[in-house]
Amino acid sequence: MRKIITFLIMVFLLQIPADAVFWNKDAGLGNEIKKEEYPESKDVEPNITKVDGATVIEGSVENTEDINLEECLRYALGNNPRIQAAMQDVFASDARIKQAWSSYFPQFGWQTGYTKIKQLQLSDALGQNLIFNYWVLGQISASQMLYDFGVTQNQVTIRKLDNQGYKIALTGTVNDVICEVKKAYYALQYAIEAKKVAEDMVAKYASFYEQAKAFYQVGTKPKVDVTIAEVNLSNAKLNLIQAENAVDIAMAKLNNTMGLPYSNKYKITENLRYDPCDITLDKAIKTAQGSRPEFLLAEVKVEEARQNVQLVKKSYFPQISIEGQYQIGGSHPTSNYGYNYGGYLNFPTINGMLIKNEIKEAKALYSKEQSNAITTKNNIYYEVQESYYSLTEKKNKIPVAFLGLKQAKENYELSYGRYKVGVGNPIELKEAQVEYQNAMLTYYQTMFDYNASKATLEKNIGRNIANGEVELKRDCCKQKRKKKA
Repeated sequence: MRKIITFLIMVFLLQIPADAVFWNKDAGLGNEIKKEEYPESKDVEPNITKVDGATVIEGSVENTEDINLEECLRYALGNNPRIQAAMQDVFASDARIKQAWSSYFPQFGWQTGYTKIKQLQLSDALGQNLIFNYWVLGQISASQMLYDFGVTQNQVTIRKLDNQGYKIALTGTVNDVICEVKKAYYALQYAIEAKKVAEDMVAKYASFYEQAKAFYQVGTKPKVDVTIAEVNLSNAKLNLIQAENAVDIAMAKLNNTMGLPYSNKYKITENLRYDPCDITLDKAIKTAQGSRPEFLLAEVKVEEARQNVQLVKKSYFPQISIEGQYQIGGSHPTSNYGYNYGGYLNFPTINGMLIKNEIKEAKALYSKEQSNAITTKNNIYYEVQESYYSLTEKKNKIPVAFLGLKQAKENYELSYGRYKVGVGNPIELKEAQVEYQNAMLTYYQTMFDYNASKATLEKNIGRNIANGEVELKRDCCKQKRKKKA
């Protein structure tokens, strides 16, 4: 048995090339690690540089770029799938208009075939079986509708109104997406400000900790002050981690509203700010009546229902058309030919009870759309009022929140000054720091609420608001043309 094992080992060794890595005398035992394939980690580390204060990693997807609200809106208009879907509805409805017009276009047909006929009555009368072969080598038919007493015109009008409704719905979708992007953008700005507050608190608690440790080392403060400072600093660092995560989540939400969920990292170049908005309620309501997509869509639906009533009433009307046909065939494929042509007045098959109740249904739906339009207009009026009053409330909160921030800052500076000179206590200082932090967050939250309410009001009136006025670019163009004239 031992001889057999030795023989198998020798055979295996003889099959290995002499220049194998672990058989090479220069290589030594074991596999040789080639640095070309397995370089040192320091040799493949990315080059990290600073560009205008921003960290840029060369050759990675972490490259940062500056972005503002206008660019976010532009990206959303070009990439948000809801807008793309609404645009396809418009294209489809435009094709349906052409489908309705197709009734005025000629219709052509082609037929070919073979039929074997045995007529029962004729064979029985003659006393013998009569079998006929009937060939149709080609049968060309053409027809043209000349007039249908307005039926096609009504159908086209309904399709045009339907197309107009989809265009208005597209505008509504764009307004919704713009509002969502603005709110997500403002939420990201707030998250960034909250992160800055958390970083500031970490720096303040670190200063508090160093001051407490210095007092303890010289013997003027007890150990408990250092412990309290350590706990506060640890909690501040935890809050900073949460704030950094909140920034990432807010950025992911903004990317999703833009339709770019896999976007690279970027920087927001704008801070939360207050843009005056002094639009009146009467101006907001009048603007909504002329610009709000849902307001316009309600009127289109009413007109579409009215046109449908007119269409159903024309179910009794005939249709004038001309038709022609040419055939080649017979008992053999090319034995004969024939043709026919003529004009016709085609009356539809009339079911009086059916048409009468279809008219009743159309009238009921017309009344329903009228009621729905009133409901829509009432809801729009309420939404404009609600968003207007909400914006007014948020606007009035800003100076109050700013005053609270100023007072909290002064209180913190006094408390920290007292602690530095040794007359304050850590509990008093911590309370002042917490109040200052909450005041900053409250102020930024108020700024976010104001901007978000402004975006909601813009959505509800269907227009952007700039410097307290409703921005009407078309009116501006008209005024410029008048001045030139």
